[in-house]
Amino acid sequence: MKKHLKRFRVRTVAAVSALAFAANVWAVDPFTVRDIRVEGLQRVEPGTVFASLPFRVGDQYNDDKGSAAIRALFALGLFKDVRLEVNGDVLIVVVEERPTVADVDFAGTKEFDKDTLKKALRDIGLTEGRPYDQALADRAEQELKRQYINRSLYGAEVVTTVTPIERNRVNLTFTVTEGEPTRIKEIHIVGAHAFSEGTLKGLFDLDTGGWLSWYTKSDRYSRAKLNADLETLKSYYLQRGYLEFRIDSTQVAISPNKQDISITINITEGERYVVSGVKLEGDYLGKDDEFKSLVKIKPGEPYNADTVTETTKAFTDYFGNFGYAFAQVEAVPDIDRANNRVFFTMRADPSRRAYVRRINIAGNNRTRDEVIRREFRQFESSWYDAEKIKLSRDRIDRLNFFKDVNVETTDVPGAPDQVDLNVAVTERPTGSLQLGAGFSSAEKLALSFSIKQENAFGSGNYLGVDVNTSKFNRTLAFTSVNPYFTNDGVSRTIDLYRRSSRPYEDQGGNYELITSGLGLRFGVPFSEVDTVFLGGSLERTEIKEGTQIPAAYLAYAERFGNTSNTLPLTLGWSRDDRDSSIAPTRGRYQRLGGEWGVAGDARYLRANYQYQQYLPLNKQYTVALNGELGWGEGLQGRPFPVFKNFYSGGLGSVRGFGQGTLGPRDVTGASIGGPKKITLNSEILTPFPGAGNDRTLRLFGFVDVGNVFGENERVNFADLRASVGFGLSWLSPIGPLRLAAAQPVRKQAGDRIQKLQFQIGTSF
Repeated sequence: MKKHLKRFRVRTVAAVSALAFAANVWAVDPFTVRDIRVEGLQRVEPGTVFASLPFRVGDQYNDDKGSAAIRALFALGLFKDVRLEVNGDVLIVVVEERPTVADVDFAGTKEFDKDTLKKALRDIGLTEGRPYDQALADRAEQELKRQYINRSLYGAEVVTTVTPIERNRVNLTFTVTEGEPTRIKEIHIVGAHAFSEGTLKGLFDLDTGGWLSWYTKSDRYSRAKLNADLETLKSYYLQRGYLEFRIDSTQVAISPNKQDISITINITEGERYVVSGVKLEGDYLGKDDEFKSLVKIKPGEPYNADTVTETTKAFTDYFGNFGYAFAQVEAVPDIDRANNRVFFTMRADPSRRAYVRRINIAGNNRTRDEVIRREFRQFESSWYDAEKIKLSRDRIDRLNFFKDVNVETTDVPGAPDQVDLNVAVTERPTGSLQLGAGFSSAEKLALSFSIKQENAFGSGNYLGVDVNTSKFNRTLAFTSVNPYFTNDGVSRTIDLYRRSSRPYEDQGGNYELITSGLGLRFGVPFSEVDTVFLGGSLERTEIKEGTQIPAAYLAYAERFGNTSNTLPLTLGWSRDDRDSSIAPTRGRYQRLGGEWGVAGDARYLRANYQYQQYLPLNKQYTVALNGELGWGEGLQGRPFPVFKNFYSGGLGSVRGFGQGTLGPRDVTGASIGGPKKITLNSEILTPFPGAGNDRTLRLFGFVDVGNVFGENERVNFADLRASVGFGLSWLSPIGPLRLAAAQPVRKQAGDRIQKLQFQIGTSF
């Protein structure tokens, strides 16, 4: 070693050791740095090292700066060894890089898919391409255990295997022994007197298990679920007058073998209070009467926290309608414990008026911004209007492109009269595959298939293909909808279709009815829930003669020809204020449509009206009502075209009967439909026994009534067919499923019965 070479060295595996060394390095006489060299780099850029050093070429070097350099380099987390060497006035930084994670894999994982676990580790900084150290691996093990604890797998064990590979890299394998889930054995509510313990535990999503627990997993403990159940318990009491109800404590005990959990909830009910009165205090913009009409708190009735919250929110929203985004409203109770009564004072301060500066949108990774912005009725640089903001949020939600839509108001720093609206959306799959099936002795197995994309390429446009592979009724249809064909919200729909029907095997015959067409329709919005549709189409209907052809078809073909070209114009109206188009629980849907054959071989009028109503009986039970009327009439002395007839029976009409087999029949026995139609359906949806409060799995009972009638027949209610039955509705992992078993209760000889029907779909 040369006499002028002095070196000092640090070997450590943690920043703490580096700090300890920094206080005891070999002393080096201060000198001016002429050059700095870095040795040992493999992946780290030299610039990263130079940027971390507290000195540059030409600076004075001393021991304090050397200690600071060591601390800074270890703080990067990229090196497991660092040393500084001095060769004359040249400073040499020698580093040993930490290994890089090449791959992360898992073994023994059944409860989670690997992508979910990789994301959890990525959130704590462990992923491919990142430096590896033992402390990070330990954190990863704890994070994996936490994930399993959230699934009630308290006995899960994780072992990490580190395999070095070439180029200073390592492969990490986490071997998991999941064990059996820890299940809730007991739930006790201590201190309940006004209501039975069974009634209160019935409110919970958590329970001690049942025969469907394998599906609902309701007997698996989760802190988040327990907190939600405690809020439900609290709300139950607060809705029934118990103003001072409180949850004193919650104990969760786990057995030594980590298989059983006991939950004990200690509560104090307090006394039941009745509202004695309500008064207003503060500035109500001279609109006291309007605000009084918004009060939901009723004197003489038991205290209800929900009505207090509704009143406070209604006041705040009403202030917002006038631009007062920062209004403060407080319901102050005056409690008379001697008489168990409470008096409320509604105090309000409208504060200052504001306008919206910007509308910011987040979470739409696929959907274009314009698709969301065009639904807004609150505009930037306009006065804040709470009613328009709520309407905008509801319109975005009704697109059905998002699982969740939230709109938050934030202050603008330095601008007390401005706010920003932050719109956060969570996208959901908008494409769907649908598969329907029915079985009967006549048609055997009939399948229908459709593929739809409600938000094609994030544009908000709809594209769909419908295919029916039935041996006797086949359909191929393409549909394209642009909901904003114009900037004013006029929609455009293009339909291209081909439908064919053949006789059933037991009827014999080989004739076929083929309808092809191209249609164009526009939808003009007249209000937020009302739309008027108008359009037209070109249709070609061909009656291909064969054996056993219905006499009605043959007579029409002989009179007007086997091929009929028609130009029908359409006019319609719809109103939809349901809370959901997929699984509605409240609201109303109406649709009225008319079709007029103005030119071509067929001249007719055809109209149909549909009405749906959804009535929530309570949180769990919903009544659904549906009615549909259809009417058709031939014009200019011509009969109503047989190929425009309505059909009834099966899915979507009267369950329990063969698809489209009700109504008039030809002398050959073929069902030919009719120009007059009546359909009435009623359903009640209930929770599935053993599924608790899970609304993804429900039973429903139904009553269906309906029929179709011929052109020269009177509508006779005595001829209506009826069926009753029950079914299963399940939002399954592969999509919505509905299974129905029906029993006809009003039928006639010759009716084709189809007792079991189902429909299933999946999303992508």
